[in-house]
Amino acid sequence: MSTFTHLLAAAPVVLDGGLGTLLDARGHDVAGPLWSARVLREQPEAIEAAHDEFFEAGAMVATSASYQVSRDGFRRAGLSETEADTALDTSVRLARAAADRAGDGRVVAASVGPFGATRADGSEYHGAYGLTVDELAAWHRPRIEALWAAGPDVLAIETIPSLAEAEAIARALEGTGAVAWLSYTVAGGQTRAGESLGDAFAIADATPEIVATGVNCCAPIEVSVALRALRSRSDKPAVVYPNSGEEWDAKNRRWMGSPALPPELVDEWVHEGASAIGGCCRVGPEHIALIGDAVGRSRH
Repeated sequence: MSTFTHLLAAAPVVLDGGLGTLLDARGHDVAGPLWSARVLREQPEAIEAAHDEFFEAGAMVATSASYQVSRDGFRRAGLSETEADTALDTSVRLARAAADRAGDGRVVAASVGPFGATRADGSEYHGAYGLTVDELAAWHRPRIEALWAAGPDVLAIETIPSLAEAEAIARALEGTGAVAWLSYTVAGGQTRAGESLGDAFAIADATPEIVATGVNCCAPIEVSVALRALRSRSDKPAVVYPNSGEEWDAKNRRWMGSPALPPELVDEWVHEGASAIGGCCRVGPEHIALIGDAVGRSRH
């Protein structure tokens, strides 16, 4: 049993929140195609401090700052493949240092973002890349191998928008020995590509390396529908970490509305079988503390 699956045995587990948006809130420059990877390269101590904040709020998992790191993405930014591989390793090392400081069985999840994140054009929210499953698998494999070699407890393969990219991930994981969770970004009770969530979770269920599956980077109201779809196709543990409930205004590049993560929703997700609960964009340490309180109440 891996460290992460052992942790899930004590479900529900509290995950961390949105690393990139926390860095932004703390005044760090995450603009540009590298997003939080820019801070990873230039101010690694800020990444560790962000991990520390989430652990202090009650998170049991630190998700590495590798979501936006890939050889392809670094080349587009004028950097080398070696620099990309170094950044992947550094992201896990920083998360591990924070987890070791926090103690109490904290674990490290190495973030594996979708192909679309490299383009920095929002295409991870529709998945129409114009690539075959084989091409996507070949793109993902080196990063998966590099991240797993860095020594995390689990790969957090997240914000996946389509069945095609999920199939590619499944192929890329074959023979790596990795332990992973696979999390989809969803809207309207479907993948972002407009496909069946049941079919999406069936891919995760059929992949031995994937030990848990679920949804992230979605509206909180999407979670319950996704959990029901998951339970119809898989018995694997469910991970859920939606956005805050605010909406991103791409035209004006700002967040609109107010956070909508009431404790009652967390209670509902626990009741519906969520094994790990956290947050994505705009979910900060203060929200993780509230999630932790709700999860704690569910254990009594």
